[in-house]
Amino acid sequence: MNRDFIQIKTLEGDLKISHKKYDFGLTVSTREMVLQKPHVNYHIRLEDIFSVVPFDPPAARGISQLQTYYGSDFAHFGGPGSPLFKVFAQKATIHNRSGIFPMGPTEFVMPIHPDLLAAISRYGGMGAIATE
Repeated sequence: MNRDFIQIKTLEGDLKISHKKYDFGLTVSTREMVLQKPHVNYHIRLEDIFSVVPFDPPAARGISQLQTYYGSDFAHFGGPGSPLFKVFAQKATIHNRSGIFPMGPTEFVMPIHPDLLAAISRYGGMGAIATE
């Protein structure tokens, strides 16, 4: 685990599953999920997620970035060869070393392990999440 991760101090609901790699982490509780990158956490309430679909990135997009994308924020996490999903959320909250800041409508593109995907679906009240 990366020592530059910011510790998750508050988590709504009961912790269900967490997965961390060197530069990326995803934690799912019964009420929210938290994406972790070095120096920043993105808290997304499961009730604010309205879509999770597979994402096949164009070539050469295997970098981490956050940019404005058609009036909403677009965050991409992952590297070449990682199975990616696009998560659309009505809003999210950024926790970084400067404080806590709200985000508006946001698209996150990230690798999601099947067990984490099942937890997001179950506790987010989603009938099904497309895997292909």
